[in-house]
Amino acid sequence: MFALRSWPGLAVACLLAVVVAVVVTAVLALILRLIGRRRQWPELLIRRSRIPFRLFLLVIVLWIAVTISLPPDVSAAWRSGIQHTFLILAIATGVWFAAALVLFVEDLGLARNRLDVPDNRYARRVRTQVLILRRLTVVGAIVVGLSAVLLTFPALQAAGASLLASAGIVGIIAGVAAQSSLANLFAGIQLAFSDAIRIDDVVVVNQEWGTIEEITLTYVVVHVWDDRRLVLPSTHFTTQPFENWTRQHSELLGSVEFDLDWRVSTGGMRAELNRILATTDLWDHRTGVLQVTDAVGGWVRVRVLVTAKDAPTLFDLRCLVRERLIDWMQRHSPASLPRQRVEITEEQEPLERPPRVRTEEEGRLFSGSPEGEQRAQQFTDAIPIIRDPEGEPLGVDPDDVAATSPAPTSPLPANNEENR
Repeated sequence: MFALRSWPGLAVACLLAVVVAVVVTAVLALILRLIGRRRQWPELLIRRSRIPFRLFLLVIVLWIAVTISLPPDVSAAWRSGIQHTFLILAIATGVWFAAALVLFVEDLGLARNRLDVPDNRYARRVRTQVLILRRLTVVGAIVVGLSAVLLTFPALQAAGASLLASAGIVGIIAGVAAQSSLANLFAGIQLAFSDAIRIDDVVVVNQEWGTIEEITLTYVVVHVWDDRRLVLPSTHFTTQPFENWTRQHSELLGSVEFDLDWRVSTGGMRAELNRILATTDLWDHRTGVLQVTDAVGGWVRVRVLVTAKDAPTLFDLRCLVRERLIDWMQRHSPASLPRQRVEITEEQEPLERPPRVRTEEEGRLFSGSPEGEQRAQQFTDAIPIIRDPEGEPLGVDPDDVAATSPAPTSPLPANNEENR
């Protein structure tokens, strides 16, 4: 026989630890499978925690085996290093196993709230909150695991006081530097618990119709109707208006409108609408109404209101009603189709009248008539002329006026000899 605290004893102890881990894992798996014949949660537990549990159990039993059977000739430094390594492995696998158990509990909540039911408002709300909590759980588990591993080093323990003292300043700097990221983070948490949007909600964002496909801590993915993905920051849904068609319930009311001729038979259209709704499973039997909502100008506006269990079904139902009613009007009521009416009249020749001759005086404003002369006098009197005592206008030299004035024209002929 060999001694327990020797190298062969260490090998045997490690082998026995592995066998114990395998046996314990097999026994627990067998028990869960037996329970799983009548329940569904054991299958979820096995799928979530099988690998982390096996690794955690293997690390624990190997740590015990090595501690018991490690030879005494191993130096204290190596012994301390081995113990420290097992401690780090135990922390990492333990945190992983704990996070897996939390995810298993969240999976139970998701399994109890299915989305493939007609009224799934509460299920969509729970699913949205659980998915946000799942991401927070993963992030929290990673942070706790790294913190626990770092605290196992003595140097970091000694520096803990200084790190805590500077945490306030570092937090302020980090908050200013990552302001937009933190805003999206808190907006994502707000969306998860404010019930503004949920997974599978039908929304209209930026004039795009689609469904909420994913909600993360920083962004939201909208699955647009043409299979495009619209990725928006979480702050967009907390600061910008948007339409949520399924916030209270998934049932919706839609309209189909026609601009038809005044000779439309509303009774015939209503009977045809009832026949269409009775022969389709898209209608949920809540509302099916045909009304004339307007009759002005050259058209009669007919509106059809129908309901369906959700937005995709309502879209198909509106298209079906529109197509069937158009086909019915073409076959049975062609007078209902819209028409443009044009009135044609004969142009009459204008009566011949003698042209009116406008005199020259009629085109004058300040002359040609007593009224024009009066306006001219008023216009002239409006400009005052100031004269000196000799009768000359002030500010004008008489010599300058004589020099600049043209010579008077004599009424006599220019020949001076004949004048004499």
